[in-house]
Amino acid sequence: MTREERALNVITGRPVDYLPSQITIADRTKDEALARALGLAGAAELDGFLDNHICFSLTLCDTPLFYRNDAAKMAELEAKGYVKVDRANGVVYDSWGMGIKIGEDGFFACYHPLQGDRAANERAEPFLPDRFDRALLDMPVADAVRAYQPPDPLRPDNFDDMRRDLAAHASGDLLVVPSGYLGIYERTYCLMGFEEFMVESLTDPESVAILMDKITDYKLTVARKKIELGFKVGHHGDDLGCQSGTLVSPAQFHGLILPRIARLFKVFKEAGLPMIMHSCGDITPFIPDLLDVGLDMLEPVQPCMDLDALKRDFGDRLSLWGGIDTQQLLPYGTPDEVRAEARRVIRTLGRGGRYMIAPSQEIMADVPLANITALLQTIAEERALR
Repeated sequence: MTREERALNVITGRPVDYLPSQITIADRTKDEALARALGLAGAAELDGFLDNHICFSLTLCDTPLFYRNDAAKMAELEAKGYVKVDRANGVVYDSWGMGIKIGEDGFFACYHPLQGDRAANERAEPFLPDRFDRALLDMPVADAVRAYQPPDPLRPDNFDDMRRDLAAHASGDLLVVPSGYLGIYERTYCLMGFEEFMVESLTDPESVAILMDKITDYKLTVARKKIELGFKVGHHGDDLGCQSGTLVSPAQFHGLILPRIARLFKVFKEAGLPMIMHSCGDITPFIPDLLDVGLDMLEPVQPCMDLDALKRDFGDRLSLWGGIDTQQLLPYGTPDEVRAEARRVIRTLGRGGRYMIAPSQEIMADVPLANITALLQTIAEERALR
């Protein structure tokens, strides 16, 4: 069984010879340093050492989200017109007009072009995309969202790295997943500002819906292209939860978010592809609705959720990814504590299959190498017992 086959089987609830795993480092520029620290020749050996099963593949339009700290990649994208970089202030402005902070271990949207912040607009204006309508910066939100136009989803070179990744893993050594991170809801609030999105979704839901529809239409076009390129799974990312529950109300979810997610899922499902969705936080109340529109795997499961209840209530219909705590355990626990908790999570979520062994989020810079090693050793030990 190849890693691609094993990962697809887990996503769709079919038998596997052993549970696959996926450990991703948040700052992709640190892969080389981690590989050296682990005694490997270089970053090219890291996936094999970690026994990873997934290669996330990005459009060039989405690449700044993850490679904002890679100066060479940003220079390449700048030359192609996908970004402009404010090096003095450490901000990458992507082709949507959104600002992404350089130097952060995790993704941080630091500029929102439809927010109406005059001072921020003055700083950003020289770095906004050439096609960005500067008149939007002086418009009220309701007018700006109606005038705003997303970037061209079908620029011929937008999918170059996806073609490269599919060709590189054509043997099935990894399942290539077309990244859907920063989805419909997230892209909307990143363009508007989070507080503005929350307020406007209650006071002027029509304007929010107009912007969300523009983003959804963009993503539908990209989804069809991904299917045409030959991807074997769909992926979408919208963080709908926080540590104590859902981040949006049931009314916001059912009125604004779910119908548009359903439209996107439908494109992949009608092509016969299973669907992975990323969401941080405890979104347990939303899971039945997401299953109804075609969800196959939730990525990631986090410790703020009741892992036993998740497996009991949804384990026969929903594949689970993650669960091993990256907020307290991996950065601050001892190696023995990491081993004990990783063992508990694997045995809870892996019972009966349908589980991708993984941390509850990407590995941040505060996780000691000894704890990463303890996690890897435990994964290998648990596999040997099955």
